[in-house]
Amino acid sequence: MSTIVEYVSDYSANLHYGDLPAATVHLLKRMIIDSIGCAIGGYSAEPSQIARDLADDVTSRRPCTVIGTGRTTSPDLATFANGVMIRYLDFNDGYTTLESGHPSDSIAATLAGAELAGAGGRRLLTATAVAYEAFCRFGDAFSLKYIGFDHVTNGAIASSIGAARAMGLSVEQTGQALNLGITPNLALGQTRVGVLSHWKGCAYANASRNAVFAAMLAERGLTGPAPVFEGEHGFFVAVTKEPYRLERFGGDAGQPFKVHECSIKQFALGLYSQTVVEAALTARRQVPDFRVADVADVHIRTLQKAIDIMAGDDEKWHPKTRETADHSMPYATAIALTHDTLNESHFSDEHINSPGIAALIERTRIEASAEANRRVPEAMLCNFDLTMRDGQTYSSEVAHFRGHHLNPMTDAEVGAKFRNLCDGRLTPNQTEELLGRLWSLEDETDIGALLRLTRI
Repeated sequence: MSTIVEYVSDYSANLHYGDLPAATVHLLKRMIIDSIGCAIGGYSAEPSQIARDLADDVTSRRPCTVIGTGRTTSPDLATFANGVMIRYLDFNDGYTTLESGHPSDSIAATLAGAELAGAGGRRLLTATAVAYEAFCRFGDAFSLKYIGFDHVTNGAIASSIGAARAMGLSVEQTGQALNLGITPNLALGQTRVGVLSHWKGCAYANASRNAVFAAMLAERGLTGPAPVFEGEHGFFVAVTKEPYRLERFGGDAGQPFKVHECSIKQFALGLYSQTVVEAALTARRQVPDFRVADVADVHIRTLQKAIDIMAGDDEKWHPKTRETADHSMPYATAIALTHDTLNESHFSDEHINSPGIAALIERTRIEASAEANRRVPEAMLCNFDLTMRDGQTYSSEVAHFRGHHLNPMTDAEVGAKFRNLCDGRLTPNQTEELLGRLWSLEDETDIGALLRLTRI
């Protein structure tokens, strides 16, 4: 293949459910279960409400279903609303390499594409595999963060190809969907620095919305700029300033599927703080009769990239918004030490503005570890020292948090997380029916009917 788009399009249009190993299908189902659970958990968030309100303004002759309401809207606005809900709690999966992010954000696009096409669970699983391959392989190839672009730029690529596969587009149509999905959707890294806004949880949802729109245009024969990567003013010139090598995708020449390297989160916060919070809880539980007032010093040593993202600017040390707090390593650490747990409730204004949390953050030090940097991306090593006022130091080390692909949750734990996210929103019978059908997703024939089971 002479261009990246030609390779990716040919791969996508010719990948079928039967090409997916059973273990890969099982992991994809786990990720879809986790993402729909996160969407239900994020249903009441303000950005989720705004996205649903906007979706309710629109009707469509080819409607798609909004999670939590059972109502329908246009495919692109259903994608946006579902994507915001999936992402808002910062509780959905993660992948880290040169570029990091949440490949499950693209599930909003594959859900809409499959429903739009009248396809079933097998097409949805195949399209989701394609989206994961794109997000992860492009993330392996180049780091966008340090040149001012957001990982959502790769998300637009992943969601465009995922939507195209879910809709059953041809090789040529898939190529045009990529051209149309990539060219206008280069996301700025400002999304994730300073005081983080609502947009932090909406940016990938918007990329997926635009990706579904691009696939719908391509389906009708609209063409886009090409070659979008290698062209005179293409991606390599305008964004990366240099070409890069893209690895072959899963199943091609024996390559494994990338979903096997993706992790499910134990805590509702940024991926790079997962090991830190687990280490903080481990150290705290070693202290006899722990009292937060007795903490003299908190010393965290972890990888530089984690510090850049989760503790690299003043706002992460003095968070004022929920979006900043769940991307703040010092805040997450202080919450874990104070409450011996961390969950979605700890990102309320009451906790964010707590003088006690602020005081504990002031006693926290974070620095890069050469060993942690060496082990990237295989591990997110954290060495944690908790020193009390009596001079005793309690230490812990976590390299692979629970849910990391090298320390995976069991299916029972994935189910427990899903039930917890649905608790108080769905009835127990709803939850169990939905969960059972998601575990048997390959047998589903109507994605819209499946999503209507999420009605809150």
